[in-house]
Amino acid sequence: MKSTKNNYQPANQAPISRRRLKTKPTLTLIAILLIGNIFWFILWIWPNGNKVSGGDEIVATIGKEEISRQDWMAAMESRYGKETLQTLVNEAVMEKAAKEYEIKVTDEEIDLEIALLRSAQDTTDTTIQELTDQQLRQKIRAQLILEKVLTKDVLINQEKVADYYEENQSLYNIPTTYRTSIIIVESEDEAKSVKKELDEGSDFNVLARERSLDATSASLGGDIGFITTSQTNIDSSIPKAVEKLSAGEISEPFAMKDGRYGIVSVEEVNEGKSFTYEEVKEQINRVLALEQLPASITPETFWKEFEAKWFYGEA
Repeated sequence: MKSTKNNYQPANQAPISRRRLKTKPTLTLIAILLIGNIFWFILWIWPNGNKVSGGDEIVATIGKEEISRQDWMAAMESRYGKETLQTLVNEAVMEKAAKEYEIKVTDEEIDLEIALLRSAQDTTDTTIQELTDQQLRQKIRAQLILEKVLTKDVLINQEKVADYYEENQSLYNIPTTYRTSIIIVESEDEAKSVKKELDEGSDFNVLARERSLDATSASLGGDIGFITTSQTNIDSSIPKAVEKLSAGEISEPFAMKDGRYGIVSVEEVNEGKSFTYEEVKEQINRVLALEQLPASITPETFWKEFEAKWFYGEA
């Protein structure tokens, strides 16, 4: 067995599990479209058996040009159908693998992975804020099943596991994280105007989309995910404003280092936690075992074993 001593991840890097979980920003859109697809298809076929009705309903108009529900659904299937179906098949295959190999994934294991993701989140990676809690937990569950299947026969020296924990304890000392949204504007006067609208009942997410200068977060209603008060990859004024807030509170306007002004909202606060060696040793075992396996192994590897087929041909 090759040594993993030199492959230890530095404490200032994101955990391996996080890097494996990065997804394209379109994942949430795909999930939403899939749900819509299923919902409307059921509505169509329910009254008349297998006969689809309602396909000619107009869902949009551009001048005199019309877009029918049938056109809309066909376009969604064409653009997103393959990737959406692949995700569903992979999740189903992993569930079958879990039963076949008697693999269990606990809520505590999923909670640990989520905590690691939140504490090491890169603000350029919008994975967490684009997924609902249920979607994120399901994705992590499928990933953990895959990892456990792949590593079930890999033996790791427990001294190396203990060494890894000692050398990377900062990864497992999770700070308090704040689910934060932000509106960034050009001037103090504009920031005060936005704050006045918020005080009068305007929706923070709507104003972020309309007024914020940060295009990435604005497209998400201002959401910048989970941040910590010691985070260094964002403007230092943001953590300082956030640490004064409780869940559900909105800050006063504050000056940013680049001369612009910001207003933050905190939707959720997750208190920090330090994980003991006993709580994380199984996770470290997987990390070290995965370093010994080819990086290209994916759920599709198991399609043949569990007789997974689809109409797109080969996976």
